[in-house]
Amino acid sequence: MGKSKTTKFKRPQFNSVGLPVTVVKEGDGEEEEHGDDSCPAAELLEKLQSPSADVREFACASISRVVQQSQTIPGFLQRDAVRRLGPMLLDRSLAVRETATGALRNLSACGGQEVCEDMVKHDIMTPLTALLREVRLHRCFSLTASLQLLPISSCYSNINESSSQALSVFNKSGLLDVVVQCLEKHPHNLELAISAAHCLHTVTEDNPELLCSMNTAVLGALENVLLSSQPGVTQTLLRTLAAGTLWNMKSSLPAARQAETVNAVVATLSQCLDLDAGMLIPELRQAEELRHRNAPAVSDIEGQAPEELAEEEMIEEEEAPKQKRNGKAAKVDNDFSDLLPRGKEELREATALLTAQQTSLEIIVNMCCSDGEWLNGLRCLCSFIENSLSHTVLKKTEFPKKETVNLCHQNPSWRGLIKKMERVQSRALTCLHSILSTMDAESLGGATALQEAAQHLSSMVFGAPEIPKDEEFLEAVISAMRSLLQMIASKNIPQCMTPQQLMSLSETATRCDVVSVRVNAVAILGITGSTLAKEKGTAETLQMIGNALLQVATKDPELVVNGEALDALFDVFADGEEAETAAKNISLLPALKALQPVFKTKIRKEGKGKYSPQQLCVLDNIRVNLRRFIGYLEKVLKK
Repeated sequence: MGKSKTTKFKRPQFNSVGLPVTVVKEGDGEEEEHGDDSCPAAELLEKLQSPSADVREFACASISRVVQQSQTIPGFLQRDAVRRLGPMLLDRSLAVRETATGALRNLSACGGQEVCEDMVKHDIMTPLTALLREVRLHRCFSLTASLQLLPISSCYSNINESSSQALSVFNKSGLLDVVVQCLEKHPHNLELAISAAHCLHTVTEDNPELLCSMNTAVLGALENVLLSSQPGVTQTLLRTLAAGTLWNMKSSLPAARQAETVNAVVATLSQCLDLDAGMLIPELRQAEELRHRNAPAVSDIEGQAPEELAEEEMIEEEEAPKQKRNGKAAKVDNDFSDLLPRGKEELREATALLTAQQTSLEIIVNMCCSDGEWLNGLRCLCSFIENSLSHTVLKKTEFPKKETVNLCHQNPSWRGLIKKMERVQSRALTCLHSILSTMDAESLGGATALQEAAQHLSSMVFGAPEIPKDEEFLEAVISAMRSLLQMIASKNIPQCMTPQQLMSLSETATRCDVVSVRVNAVAILGITGSTLAKEKGTAETLQMIGNALLQVATKDPELVVNGEALDALFDVFADGEEAETAAKNISLLPALKALQPVFKTKIRKEGKGKYSPQQLCVLDNIRVNLRRFIGYLEKVLKK
């Protein structure tokens, strides 16, 4: 059915410090099971009506924490949580406002599209927009206001991601300026800037109405972030988000600056991917352990009680830029989070690194999906086709280092990074697929580079005692393998995978619930079979491939998979003596004759309600080609 087109990546939902929601769900290891009886929704929502600001603040903070366990969210929704939390955004107590926005942020992030739609339905945009406007009018970016804006911009982004109505409100409310002002605070308040950068990355994607209002001030703020030289992994995440936003804004860039900006974007992504997580994560974990070993007990710090020390840490930098710690001057860290505990700076850095690399890979995929002159410009402008970035992407497809995985597994707080590392690997494989689908063989290094890439993918899939069954990984690696084998076959380059390995992969894939995995698996069999059909002594292998494809064409429940299997059969048995011998031995002609009316009926009965017009067009072409192929076999096999 032809080469598959990669779907663009949409921005992930995130929390106040720029960490994807998956980190919230995975960060502390296995989630505890809680039934409906243990959900404290009714009691906490009732406390929102208390005349005491302290009680209202406690209720909001508790809701913020509880809804991170996604199974508790239905209990809150059933009790009208969104409508009852909305007024808290304009509460007379600033502390209540902050915790309420945090609760709504976590509810929108962990609840997904359903919750975001419920928020819009209950007009959460009115108090949320009013709160942002109030901050904007006062132009107040003290510590309190900054902390307040962290969850607000995150909440806005999560809702905008799921609601076109919310996006329209953002466009018309003039909130772009306040988000850019938050971004400009990056030298002094990194968390606020990252939250704003996530928001901009979300709202600028596929939003031509907003892009029309972009001005030089917005562009300048993004370029200042992109070109900043501040060290640190978290700054790398900030620059990556700015790069993604500038790519979203590409049509609004001044013509004279387009080439320079795209080059800077690609350079930023490449620098991010060059960082070695397998080396940095153990270093960060070691730094955390060393800090904990060297940290004196709280009671030893100048005799201060914990409450006094906590109060001191909240002193704003403007009022007290430095303070004494163990007799030494120390700069106060004003980057706080209501989601990650204090003392997790190294874990925050590790998470930021993996988030930045995942985001970079997703941006490159979107670049490869870009049409027209922008993609041509990208090909000509940057090291993308000079094999440096593609080589970096290939390196990211490697399995996470075993030592690093084991290190993370030993600590519950770090355990969530394992899934994050695996996701970076899967995104890299998807990115490799996009690059292979977009670039030509010469640009990627020629036959030698392609063979090396094929050997690399082969070792990933077949190096273990059994093929990995993780669906995300399998979907990514098999799509990359299809694109690579297609390119290798088109250049008549020898393949490095044996038919037995490919059959093993096909058997694993056909048991996968993901339709695209099964589609790509039969396509790989078709590519391999059509190559083997040109060689002598391959009839037995072609029989094996033909039988496998017939099984899929006949028994797979999905019509698109049936069609792909038939398409592959046409390729494998289209020509050659070996193919004719194999076709006779597996009784291909009678099998296809029996399948023909069944396939035609399935298109008529299942097609219109289930598949897109484009898919139906492809399936109808396969139906026509099946009739023609049967006619071809009738002539050839009568000889």
